[in-house]
Amino acid sequence: MKLKEINKIRKPYFGYEELAGVLQINKASARVAAARYVRQGIFLRIKKNIYVLREVWNNMAKKEKFALANLGQSPSYISLMTALDYYEITTQMQRDFYESIAVKRTKEIFLNGTVFRYSRIAPELYFGFVKDKDFFIASPEKALLDAFYLMTFGRYALDISALDPEKLDFNEIKTLAGKFPLKTRKLLNKHGYL
Repeated sequence: MKLKEINKIRKPYFGYEELAGVLQINKASARVAAARYVRQGIFLRIKKNIYVLREVWNNMAKKEKFALANLGQSPSYISLMTALDYYEITTQMQRDFYESIAVKRTKEIFLNGTVFRYSRIAPELYFGFVKDKDFFIASPEKALLDAFYLMTFGRYALDISALDPEKLDFNEIKTLAGKFPLKTRKLLNKHGYL
């Protein structure tokens, strides 16, 4: 194997084009090589044409895995408990579990002991996120609203007692909540967030 050449790829993740370039082979041969390296456990496959070296994966920081989560389903942004943990609003910590909001479909990607979960929401509620360096993440208030929205459908469980409401902007919650269904606003009100 040409690991020395593959290590010349300077991105945390790559596709056939980068692999073909460093190995000096055509794209079709790079596709075959990538599949072989996945079987051998050298590469991890995020999705079609997105790979990461296992060695790189093992040393990735949380923020780098956030960027990979965004790639697992596009468009998507980090939200729910993962975002609330990132902003230190919850005492619940997640290890090897990354939650995102998406508009296409609900799905999970299992990758080397890590789970990337994507929860679908209505397209009109796909807002309230920012780009933080290499990844998209919900604002703290939007992450909370996303959780309450999914809770109204029985599709999410949030440990509300683990939240620190003092770290949230209640005016922002009120502003954003106006775009959510009445059921979501009622649940927010019941728990003292509206």
